[in-house]
Amino acid sequence: MAFNWTAVFAILLAAELVGYAAPATYVVGDGFGWGIPQDGGTTYANYASQHVFTVGDVLVFNFTTGEHDVARVTKSAYDGCSSTSPLFLTTVGPASLTLNTADADYYICTFGQHCSLGQKLAINVTASKISPSPAPASPPPPPSTTPSPTPIVTPPTSSPSPAPGGRATPPAPASAPAPGSMVSPPAPTPGTFPGTPSIPPPTSELTPPPPPSSAPVRTSYAVLFVVFASMIIGLIMM
Repeated sequence: MAFNWTAVFAILLAAELVGYAAPATYVVGDGFGWGIPQDGGTTYANYASQHVFTVGDVLVFNFTTGEHDVARVTKSAYDGCSSTSPLFLTTVGPASLTLNTADADYYICTFGQHCSLGQKLAINVTASKISPSPAPASPPPPPSTTPSPTPIVTPPTSSPSPAPGGRATPPAPASAPAPGSMVSPPAPTPGTFPGTPSIPPPTSELTPPPPPSSAPVRTSYAVLFVVFASMIIGLIMM
């Protein structure tokens, strides 16, 4: 026989729902119980704000019989601490009260000035326990859309490629003016008139002639010296 996993899942889900909806039991005032607080009623106000009460839950009022009691009253009787015509009254402690309706419930002690001294409780009863849904997680920040800087690449300067045979290709001639277009003549140089030939400026100084060379004079002196020396040597040898 095939195992039916769907039935098992349904049973587990039903058990989970039953456990979730099971009534809870709350002790009023926790460890302090039901009595006259020393802080003027702040004890029970803080207690009510720390719990979620649902239809079917049970409130347990721990008190000593003959010293306190529990009366469920209207809001006006709660505000004025009036014990006249309570909705419910129990004088035997401890008392367990089941929450039957989803509404605001008000409880007081009718002994003397106990209510005026802070022995009073106000709670809100809900139809079912609703767990607060977790706050949605904030979405991650969008990725940055700033484009990265594009590197500037300088193209290499192309040199004229040599033509076949080792000769460089001459640059292309300048484009000739279109037919019918007028070519403006070059602007004349300041101080000159159109059509006047350019005359180079006169030279302010004349170049002096080079000094005469002293080479012939030195050659004559050498010849005379040789002749004179020969004559002296000839006289000595005679």
